[in-house]
Amino acid sequence: MPPLRTALLQSSGRPGAVAENLKVLDEAAARAAASGARLLVAPELFLTGYAIGDAVPELAEPVDGRSARAVAEIAVRHGLAVLYGYPERDGERIFNASQLIGPDGASLANYRKTHLFGCFEQEWFTPGEQTVVQADLDGLRIGLLICYDVEFPENVRAHALAGTDLLLVPTAQMHPFQFVAESVIPVRAFESQMYVAYVNRTGPEGEFEFVGLSCLAGPDGTVRTRAGRGEELVVGDVDPEFLAASRTANPYLDDRRPGLYGSLA
Repeated sequence: MPPLRTALLQSSGRPGAVAENLKVLDEAAARAAASGARLLVAPELFLTGYAIGDAVPELAEPVDGRSARAVAEIAVRHGLAVLYGYPERDGERIFNASQLIGPDGASLANYRKTHLFGCFEQEWFTPGEQTVVQADLDGLRIGLLICYDVEFPENVRAHALAGTDLLLVPTAQMHPFQFVAESVIPVRAFESQMYVAYVNRTGPEGEFEFVGLSCLAGPDGTVRTRAGRGEELVVGDVDPEFLAASRTANPYLDDRRPGLYGSLA
């Protein structure tokens, strides 16, 4: 299989302005497609903004809502898959969610954040209950987590055991936790032998200061592409052949002794 060229959109868009954020996504998809990308990943809650407070219920949409259809049109127009974050409404409950739309406009997967960070998220969102959500794209198994989820090694290892090749992590990583982007993400990729695309917001938003530093980390623990602190689109390749060779050279999953780990659960 050829490498899957993956574009990371580091942007906070315009908080509270869904239509404007869809335009930003469309423009990024055009640039990503021109670079040969087959996948575009946007940050956590990209469609609405993160620090939107009381507007969360108003801007939340069902998984198949108007914005989902707009993203599907973007995916089809530019011939690539799109992963975006949004507040998902399901009846009276609202989830911090991300949805992966395929190049044909079909929904491939929808994930609800399982580990909510801080008072803001815990006030407005219901935690999801499904840790491993996956889809197949161009011969690779794609997994989904959101921000704080990836800081729990159990979540990433669960994906590794389920066969995830590329883990997509839209995030809203804020100061002073930039060490997660700099150090934790490459380690997660290495210890669970997968690629990890970690895609952040950037700049001030409400009470938060997002640090950027989006990256694509490989299974050898090295970063294939890294954004700076501002608005940026960066591109990197997910190479299935390199992934297979790395898993052979670093057989963590084969060498595990699960019988010794029962107390961890």
